[in-house]
This record gives sequence, structure tokens and C-alpha cells, in this order.
Amino acid sequence: MKVLVTGASGFLGRAVAAEIAAAGHEVRTFQRRASGVAGVQDRTGSLSSTADISYAVDGMNAIVHLAAKVSLAGEPAEFEAVNVGGTRDLLRAAAAAGASRFVHVSSPSVAHAGASITGSPAEPADPARARGDYARSKARAELLALAADSPRLNVVAVRPHLVWGPGDTQLIARIVDRARAGRLPLLGHGAALIDTTYIDNAASAVRAALERADVVHGRRYVITNGEPRPVAELLAGICKAAGVRAPAWRVPAFLARGAGSAIEAVWRVRPGADEPPMTRFLAEQLSTAHWFDQRETRAELEWTPAISLDEGFARLAAFVDGNQAAS
Repeated sequence: MKVLVTGASGFLGRAVAAEIAAAGHEVRTFQRRASGVAGVQDRTGSLSSTADISYAVDGMNAIVHLAAKVSLAGEPAEFEAVNVGGTRDLLRAAAAAGASRFVHVSSPSVAHAGASITGSPAEPADPARARGDYARSKARAELLALAADSPRLNVVAVRPHLVWGPGDTQLIARIVDRARAGRLPLLGHGAALIDTTYIDNAASAVRAALERADVVHGRRYVITNGEPRPVAELLAGICKAAGVRAPAWRVPAFLARGAGSAIEAVWRVRPGADEPPMTRFLAEQLSTAHWFDQRETRAELEWTPAISLDEGFARLAAFVDGNQAAS
């Protein structure tokens, strides 16, 4: 297939573009800057420009859409414009160009209302109950994408959950930086079971969704390693691999949620230069269980994760050691 991958300069997007190219497909990427992926054709541009989108989509018969505004804070209008408006324009351009497959990369947060998730399937996206502007806008975007599914344009939505691995400058880097500075507490008892996804597994699952889109179109799938662990164990594994001390102090979950709400209110008036240190959504994510039934995902996508969590931790440790030796 000739596949357009949007957002390929990001951590997951880069891995997805490389995975699809390695499977023998012809890959073009579309984002604001060069992807850095070997063997692909880059087209730079913005999701805010319909001309840029049309130029990127031209000649492609499949789209994998990862580009999005991802943040714990920001202007609601910007989330709406990029995540919802960009998805709408990309769907229109894909249909006009005669593309036959569209994989929308979403997030489990689109169906998370703050309560624990224990072994659930991929519930419908719910913008009204999703937490935060990012989750609400991604929920609306996913509903738009699945509503566009048709015999001519096969659309499937996938939701990789908490993707991590070597080279991650978001989840892993933030955990490590906060742990190193002594600012990473455990919220509550630290025993809430959380599932995550190693980067290679997330990329291979997206490729599987692309290749199976003609069979599974119109469906939504949560993607995880299928190895839920207590949040304290996950954080300790990441910290150990990175050579920093695991969190040893605790904050009651209800206090963290209250503090997160207060910080969000302040951030809306006086935003900081970086992400807020805590939000209500983040506090809920770190103090409630969220793991998902993977049987349907694996059966229908004909996919299984190849890298276990423990092997992922070992690879992260080797990456950190290699970088330290090089410096």
C-alpha cells in the first residue's frame, strides 16, 4: 500500500512509520518538521491547512493518523482546531483522493470518566464525560472518524495505552526527571493495576490495524501489553532502568486530585512554560486502576505483543547505559 502517516516526528508516529515501511509498504509522512525515519518520503505542513493536507494525501491509498495536540493544558480552541478540525479535514481529503483505509490513532482517555477501569473492552468515546480538553477533543475526533467509515473508506480506531520505551521524551523523561528531583510521589496506596504498551508493540498493533482494516473497519480497539502491574511497581521498574531512585513518599489520592484541580485553575489564568506539575486527570490516572481486556483486540487484529514489560525495562536500561557511556 501507499500509506500516509501523520505525526511521524513524534515518538509513536516515528515508530509506526518505520514499522509500516519495514513491512514493505510505501510510506509518506506529514508533519511540521522532518520525521527522521529512513526510507520514507517526508511532506511537511500543518493540519490547519487544507491545502497542505490535500498535498500530503494526494496519491495515497491508506492513511494512519497520529498527529494531534497532546498536552495536559492549553487553549481549548487549539485542541478543537488541531484534533477535531484536523481530523475532519483529513477524512475529507482522504475520501476525495480515493483512499480506501484510514486508521485513526486515538487514546483510552476518550472513554475514561475518572473511575477505575478493570478488564473493560474499548467502550464508546464519550466527549461529555472525558477528562480534560485533550481527551474531549480526541473523543470527538474518534467519533468523527468512525462515523466516516464506509465501504469505500474503511476506518478503524486504535487506542494505544501509555506508550513508553527508549527515546521517549514525554512519559519516561518526565517520570525520570521528577524522580531524580524527588518530586515523584505515589498517589494513594500505589497498588492500582495499570497496563501500558511498549513502543514496538504499539507500532506493530497500528500496522496490524492498517493491514486488517478491510475486515475490522468500523471498530475500535484498545492496545496494551496485556500485563497490568501495580503503579508502584511500574514506576519502580522505569526508575530502576533509568538509574534513579523509585518514589518512596505518598500523597493521599483525594489531596492530589484537589491539588490538580486547583493547579488547572491557576494554569488557565497564568500558564507556565512547561506542563503543569499535576492535574485532576493525571491524579486520577496515577491512583485508579485502568487495564483492558485484550482478547478481542488480539483475535480481530491477528496481533500479539512481541516485547514483554520486563524485556522492555531491560531495553530501556541498555539505552540509558549506552547514552551515559557515549556522554
